[in-house]
Amino acid sequence: MLDTNIKTQLKAYLEKLQRPIELIASLNDGGQPEEMLGLLKDITELSDKVSLRENGESALRPSFAIAQPGETARISFAGIPMGHEFTSLVLALLQTGGHPPKVDAEIIEQIRNLSGNFHFETFISLSCHNCPDVVQALNLMAVINPGISHTMIDGALFQGEVNTRKIMAVPTVFLNGEEFGQGRMSIEEIIAKLDTGSAARDAEKLNAKAPYDVLIIGGGPAGASAAIYAARKGIRTGVVAEHFGGQVLDTLAIENFISVKETDGPKLAMALEQHVREYEVDIMNLQRATQLTPGELIEIKLENGASLKSKSVIISTGARWREMNVPGEQEYRGRGVAYCPHCDGPLFKGKRVAVIGGGNSGVEAAIDLAGIVGHVTLLEFDGQLRADAVLQKKLFSLPNVTVITKALSTEVTGDGNKVNGLLYKDRTTDETKRIDLDGIFVQIGLLPNTDWLKATVNLSNRGEIEVDAKGQTSVPGVFAAGDCTTVPYKQIIIAMGEGAKASLSAFDHLIRNSAPA
Repeated sequence: MLDTNIKTQLKAYLEKLQRPIELIASLNDGGQPEEMLGLLKDITELSDKVSLRENGESALRPSFAIAQPGETARISFAGIPMGHEFTSLVLALLQTGGHPPKVDAEIIEQIRNLSGNFHFETFISLSCHNCPDVVQALNLMAVINPGISHTMIDGALFQGEVNTRKIMAVPTVFLNGEEFGQGRMSIEEIIAKLDTGSAARDAEKLNAKAPYDVLIIGGGPAGASAAIYAARKGIRTGVVAEHFGGQVLDTLAIENFISVKETDGPKLAMALEQHVREYEVDIMNLQRATQLTPGELIEIKLENGASLKSKSVIISTGARWREMNVPGEQEYRGRGVAYCPHCDGPLFKGKRVAVIGGGNSGVEAAIDLAGIVGHVTLLEFDGQLRADAVLQKKLFSLPNVTVITKALSTEVTGDGNKVNGLLYKDRTTDETKRIDLDGIFVQIGLLPNTDWLKATVNLSNRGEIEVDAKGQTSVPGVFAAGDCTTVPYKQIIIAMGEGAKASLSAFDHLIRNSAPA
């Protein structure tokens, strides 16, 4: 099952096991039992601390659990955790075997203090780059707290479960049989949903913080770059971020980041955070800014009610997926309307889907989906596709793809539970037409995350923050960088450069305009 290189690496990891662990297989029914058994035997052969038994009693087959001998298993994998989930498997083995996790002691203590019985189930696809964060977080929680258990379920393998529970997006998490959440979630977010008093405690801690020299709003490439440049100047630096990494977390392949031949978004986001943490930067994750008030000390209000103050501010809040804004889109979001073809595509195996948008993102999505689904219809508002010629050539070579141009999407239709079609207007004839569909993937660009700034800084007619050559906004002491600004070409490498520039400009502002703390 595992090739020689992977076995060598895994053997080195398993040498870190501090206590015996047991793999418990439930293989009698379902698909891929031979492959799963082969994987488990490969693992047991690599360490004398790992044993295997095949008399598991899970109703989900094939599946396997990981436990300490003599204890009830709290971590299970219904499916073969390869691809993006292989790291989840390795961490589950190590953590069950006593290897200490790389998590703050405060978080571990919060998990230990959760009272009750929590059984989580996470539906994933092996091509989803957001799913491992959720799987790994819940597995770790199950290791730390005996009242928590977790099962990863491969939606492509267990289509019956997917259909019964009407799952149309991954990751989807159930807690004790009820839907708990959907999409990427960090361990801090999961704990916050279970520990209802955590938000108030966070707000109290944030309110007590002293003013910063520079406060950065946003933790994507621009924000990370700004934080490093500010910290290296020796000034008090803080970062407020909803999710460190920002939009990069939703990027699968990155092949144009100079000097790095190939990487992916989650890896780059992790590297960004690790680099920032090398410096004395106060990172405040899972925090959303809601208001900016100018003054000698600029005030930033947060969604949880807390306020932070700083002598200067750098806004790097990035952008989010643009929506169609048509009837039915919100109603069926996560129930057929999707924005990540890499994550959710496997759930539509053999079905009919549409892709909205004829730019590079849309055409790339259609090409990827064509290898999974039964048929793809790509709709473009303009009279021609805008994607690169090489992508268009590939698209038009695929037998199960239909391209419709001059099409204005007008409504998403469904049966109350899931999507069943799309209405669009033919812009040539003004005729309204319908396509019967199981899923719709929206790929029509990005919107800047600047709604909270409309009454404060000057924005363009597209909602982007207007900045000058130094990243200065219309408000003294407030700078901006990255995809939320008017700077053209929304690229990771450009955002990093703009973040550095805004940070240097903020430092220059502090030198010239000293404000009392």
